[in-house]
Amino acid sequence: MSKPSAERALKDNEAQAVARMLRVSPQKLNLVAGLIRGKKVASALAELTFSQKRISRDVKKVLESAVANAENNHDLDVDSLVVAEAFVGKALVLKRFHARARGRAGRVERPFSNLTIVVREVESA
Repeated sequence: MSKPSAERALKDNEAQAVARMLRVSPQKLNLVAGLIRGKKVASALAELTFSQKRISRDVKKVLESAVANAENNHDLDVDSLVVAEAFVGKALVLKRFHARARGRAGRVERPFSNLTIVVREVESA
């Protein structure tokens, strides 16, 4: 008596991976996600491997997970995959305080982000 499984949200030639609660601001994460949008998976992985940004390691893990999902769960060809979408969302924000002069307090916000990467198989012409 379980509920029926939901329809697949993605097309048949797509696969995705999601990383939640990444300890970086959405603005900084979006800079790295912008590097790989629309690129072939091989060049996107190379771009992330040699990026100087700290969060690029986590973005690379998510991209590798999306490629593995495409290969193992949806039987897609890894060599013809393209990063179709890479979008960033806000997660929670930890509010902390930092002691300032004359008994005051300064507010420190520590944001978290969510990252979703969708890869799509394209037919080489």
